[in-house]
Amino acid sequence: MLLFDRSEYAARLARCKAAMAARGIDVLLVASPANQFWLTGYDGWSFYTPQMVVVAADRAEPVWIGRKMDAAGAKFTAYLAPENVVPYPDEYVGSDTLHPMDFVADRLIDMGLSGRAIGVETDDYYYTARWDHILRRRLPEADFRDAFLLVNRCRMVKSERELTYMRQAGRIAAAAHEAAFAAAEVGVRQCDVMAEVYRVTTAGLPDFGGTFPCKPPNAMVSERCSAPHLSWTDDPLVEGDIFYIELGGIRHRYHSPLSRCIYLGEPPDDLKRLADVIAEGLEAVLATVRAGATCSDLAAAWQAVSRRHGVEKDSRIGYPVGIGYPPTWGELTASLRSGDETVLEPGMTFHCIPAIWLEKYGVVISETFAVTEMGADVFADSPRELFVRR
Repeated sequence: MLLFDRSEYAARLARCKAAMAARGIDVLLVASPANQFWLTGYDGWSFYTPQMVVVAADRAEPVWIGRKMDAAGAKFTAYLAPENVVPYPDEYVGSDTLHPMDFVADRLIDMGLSGRAIGVETDDYYYTARWDHILRRRLPEADFRDAFLLVNRCRMVKSERELTYMRQAGRIAAAAHEAAFAAAEVGVRQCDVMAEVYRVTTAGLPDFGGTFPCKPPNAMVSERCSAPHLSWTDDPLVEGDIFYIELGGIRHRYHSPLSRCIYLGEPPDDLKRLADVIAEGLEAVLATVRAGATCSDLAAAWQAVSRRHGVEKDSRIGYPVGIGYPPTWGELTASLRSGDETVLEPGMTFHCIPAIWLEKYGVVISETFAVTEMGADVFADSPRELFVRR
């Protein structure tokens, strides 16, 4: 069963082709699993071997090229006609003499696409230097062009169905934080608290289930909170610990991140004050959200609050989110920071995370929201405050 109507996939393809035409690209080679999913619906844990989606300006559907054993997954997830699912034999896998990009090059030649202007996702996590070398060597007549983030930008404005999945993911995220708070007690191991998080994000809620996340939560305790991208340990929680948890609720690969901190005991005044500043700044950002505002406008709203309180933050306060495949749920297209003049449009979705990392600890309160004509549509229902477990 497809997650979206075929008409939605057709609209996505039309949007992508318009972006291709604007860059003078005839053929687009899509390496990003998230972009492949958005364009075709294909979803499998198969991206550890090379796979590619080919979008040609003069073809009605994209073509998925991947490992033979994974082609079966396309009939369950992709909207593509059978002839547009092209498997390569297993002899191309882990070979010193054959490479899947040779197979891709052969198919492009067979399709009459080898001499065109070909766009490639040059800086994508999954488009390697070897892939690029093989394709350029095998297709010497092609005019290779940089198409990094072309599809990512097409993905930024979400459909109503996509927004429904993200709202559901937001509800899962809030439930996961409730479970973490319930489990976080003195003497309980950090890993046991996070096991509850995984239980909820996987099981979801009674009316809909969850999906595995594209990356593990960032979850640190006390001094380790000063480093934003670390993981939990099996140490037991003790009085005076602060547990920093940035997690994502997930529904059909759509991620709604949500971050909160849990303090065990009576928090010191400086920590409470910092949490209050972050919450106030976040409220100011959300109050600024509207169609026509810019990412820079949202950053300015945060800075007006933080500077008034003497709080310094030298990193961005957010980024667009949506479909998530390893290693990130970020769309990589914009940042909530000064100087980013990206104009907000209805249906864009962002994770605003004005976290502060100090020498001895870090504090975070974040929200994922959609842009509307009138303001921010926040996906999770969770108090914007420091959670205190006494």
